[in-house]
Amino acid sequence: MLVTFKSKAAADVLMYKEHAKRMLDLLGKDIERGVISTAETGPAIARLEQEIAEIRAHATTEEIRHDVEIHQIPGQEDHEHEPSQPVSFATRVYPLLEMLRAAHREGHNVAWGI
Repeated sequence: MLVTFKSKAAADVLMYKEHAKRMLDLLGKDIERGVISTAETGPAIARLEQEIAEIRAHATTEEIRHDVEIHQIPGQEDHEHEPSQPVSFATRVYPLLEMLRAAHREGHNVAWGI
């Protein structure tokens, strides 16, 4: 199922419901229907950017931990990193984040499920 985000500030953003849910949960919003008001766009942008930063910091830490563990095992010659997630959270959230930024600049709401 798809969720369509709408705003007068940008083109519609379509997203799979499962991916939109994670983003909307971070913002304390319902997946079925809702609005991010003009006043809420600034904090919403900040929260999504914070989540991206936390994920990136954690991913780097995990890669380093894995490399150290692999190099500490005698006879282990695996120098490969764990497979990366094919599509990162930052990539998935980018279109919505751009819509929120445009809505914030232009003073419009972002709505879905209407």
